[in-house]
This record gives sequence, structure tokens and C-alpha cells, in this order.
Amino acid sequence: MPKNIGFLSTRFAGTDGVSLESAKWAEVLWDGDRHVSFWYSGRSDREPGISHVVPEAYFGHPENEWINKQIWGCIRRDPLVSARVRDMVDYLKSTIYDFVRWHEIDLLVPQNALTIPMHVPLGIALTEFLAETGMPAIAHHHDFFWERTRFSVGCVHDYLDMAFPPSLPNIRNVVINRQAEEQLALRKGHSALLIPNVFDFDKPAPQPDEYSKDIREQIGLTEDDIFILQPTRIVPRKGIEHAIKIVGMLKDPRYKLVISHESGDEGSDYKHMLEEMAREEGVDMRIIADRIGEVRQYDDQGRKIYTLWDLYPHCDLVTYPSTYEGFGNALLETIYFRKPLVLNRYSIFVQDIEPKGFRLALMDGIVTNRVVNEVRRILDDNKYRREMVEHNYRVARRFYSYTVLRRSLRTLMTSLTGLG
Repeated sequence: MPKNIGFLSTRFAGTDGVSLESAKWAEVLWDGDRHVSFWYSGRSDREPGISHVVPEAYFGHPENEWINKQIWGCIRRDPLVSARVRDMVDYLKSTIYDFVRWHEIDLLVPQNALTIPMHVPLGIALTEFLAETGMPAIAHHHDFFWERTRFSVGCVHDYLDMAFPPSLPNIRNVVINRQAEEQLALRKGHSALLIPNVFDFDKPAPQPDEYSKDIREQIGLTEDDIFILQPTRIVPRKGIEHAIKIVGMLKDPRYKLVISHESGDEGSDYKHMLEEMAREEGVDMRIIADRIGEVRQYDDQGRKIYTLWDLYPHCDLVTYPSTYEGFGNALLETIYFRKPLVLNRYSIFVQDIEPKGFRLALMDGIVTNRVVNEVRRILDDNKYRREMVEHNYRVARRFYSYTVLRRSLRTLMTSLTGLG
């Protein structure tokens, strides 16, 4: 029987991993078994008719931001803070009850809401709701609090023990990498099913259309330029200095390094360092964040705003030299668009992804002549490049397709409901 599935998080909007993967889950649940998805969050870009938006559930809500300032970086909690947490928990719990009742929800899918304590009251409210109702839930965990140094010191260990994630018989835990699976078992004693991020590899990647065919011209590239894409925000863990080093060592003015996104709310020091490094290395680095958005549109100057997916078909190589990733969506995106990739062997890649047998230009924390020579061969040898990307597509289709996700979700739902 088709069921009503309730996805719940602080935000379902934009291109963050939670928003993207939850949309894929909803698509697979509908295509496979006609389960209908509804959305509870503080911010949402889902259809209004199936969305339940509660502003206080957003991690950036002023009340939650005040609470976060009081509970992190200290070891004692003021009674006033506990009282305000309790008030917000009671309110949010009532809105979850409303959401479930109005949409006749059969099963909840918390998306990172019971994982990373960016919104502690929401996690507690959801935990209490699940404890009080016994409603079956699949908790999808993307980033645990012990993976982030900013949550290492705080005065809410009682809340973390209770709700991030909780220990309840009606919850099944899902993690996106093996390291998280092991740490969850070690720290909490909870078992989990590993479901990696996925793509619909049975559907061909979108190709340039009338709107996006002029991207290279719009960002100032000529026909002779080699378009090297860094499809990430400008934050230190993305290791963008390695991308600059690679382009610099190629010693060819045709190579242009294009960075798709800005630094966001993490400051501009790293960006300034990269700009200075690019000047010293003689690298033409372009940050085109003002031309990239979540949807296609025109800005106030009449310029086209493109999406990240509009960029992939036009680039010649993708750089992904991250030092840490929970999984690595850009890796799968690059393979999906059949583009070659130079990648730093971050720990999750080494443990979970590398054994699958992908063919990539790999580096181990430093840029060597071997890495640069491999990049040069990829860019210069069309046959070698074509064989590489086709091989990667076949491997990804086997291990990271919607078929894999559909099989795992059916297993979880059978475990929770007894129905296949």
C-alpha cells in the first residue's frame, strides 16, 4: 500500500546535501511504490501544497541562534537557557503533531535533524514525538556532531545523549559512509544501514540548451581556453590551493580555473589567500559566484544566472582536492556528466569509494609531477579521456544508482512496517 512519507529537517532549499539527497529519496519512493512525500522544515523550496513551513524550525531563526550562542563553547547552562529550550521544544513538537495529522503521515524521515545539533530544540521535539507516538522513522544521518569541532565543547551533553540520535525501537538509522557507521556503533551502540549518495545514472545527463549554450562566452572564456571547474564553495576543507598549484604547474595560459561558489558565511580570509596564491602562480582564476544560482533567472543587470549543472557540460576537467568530505556529491556529479576528475584521496573516498574501481587522477595531499602529468594526459588524449569517463559511468551506475537506493529503502520500510 502506498504511504504518506513525512520528510523533516531545518531546511529543504538550495543545493546542500540534505536538500538534494532528500529530493532523490522522494523521487525513488514515488517512482518505485507511489509513496507520497510531504515536507516539514523552517525553509522550503518544495511545492506549497505538500510543504509545512514552520519558521522556528529553521536553524537560522533568531531564537535558535540565541540558544546556540548560550550552549556552545561553555560547560555550564543557565536555567534561563534550559527554560527557553523547553518552550521551543513544546512549540515545535505541537507543530510536528499538526504536520503528521494534517497530511496523515505514516512514516517520518528526519533528514539530519537527529544528527547534527544545529537546532537542538528541533531534535528534542522530534525525539519526544517519536517516543510518544511510536511512529516508524528512518533517520537519515549526514553529519554527526562529533565530526565538527565547533560542537566539541558545549553544555548540552544531556541533550546530545538523548536526541542526536535517540535510542528508540521505532527508528532505523541510515548513514552515508562506513566511518559514520562505525562511529555510531562505537559511540551510541546503534546499528545503521549504509546508503551512499546516489544519482539517476539510468537517465542521461542534461546537455546544453538554448539558455546555457553561451556560458563560456558569458564567463569570459574563448574557444581555445581549457575550462577547469572547481564546483564548490570557497572553504579551507575544499583544498582549492591544490587546484591552483595543478593549473600553475601545467604552465599553459589556456588553462582557466573557474570556481563556482563564494565562501558563504565562513569568512573571506581563505578567499584572499587563494587570490594571492593565484597571482603568484600566474594562474587565471575566476570566481563566478555572482553568475551561479539555485535556479535559472536574470539578475538586476539583465545577466543570465546559471545553475551548477549548466556548468558541467562545458568544462574540460573538474578539480576536487578536498581534505574532508562526508561523501562527496561533486564526485558523482562529475561522473554523471562524464567529465574527468582530479581528486585528493580524502578518508571517506579511500574507505568507501576507491575500492569500487574508479579511474581518476589521484593525489595524496600534495601536488606532484606525477599528478600534473596525469592531468595533462587526460586533457591531451581524447581516447584516454573518453575511455576513463565511460568506465567511471559504468561503475557508478552499478554502485550509486537509484536502483541501489530503491532496494535499500524497501528493506528499511519492510523492517519498520512488516509490509514489503
